[in-house]
Amino acid sequence: MKLYNIMEDEVRYAIDKILKTRKNICDCEKCRLDIAAIALNHLPPKYVVTEKGELYERANNLNLQFEADVVKEVAKAIEKVNRKPQHS
Repeated sequence: MKLYNIMEDEVRYAIDKILKTRKNICDCEKCRLDIAAIALNHLPPKYVVTEKGELYERANNLNLQFEADVVKEVAKAIEKVNRKPQHS
């Protein structure tokens, strides 16, 4: 058993989905991680320990409001990172 925040998967999925349609946004690993961190800090965590708990939470995540909340925070994070990317 291990503790896992399934919100990370939801955010990564949303990042992939949005960046595929936005060719003018940097999608390097550093920018992706910055986007994920910013979005996750504005979304509630969804921790699970068991596979059954993970399946239950994923089923709960299949509503439109949940998806809209995730996409909204990811979009805001993308704009923030795009304005000031932390490239060296």
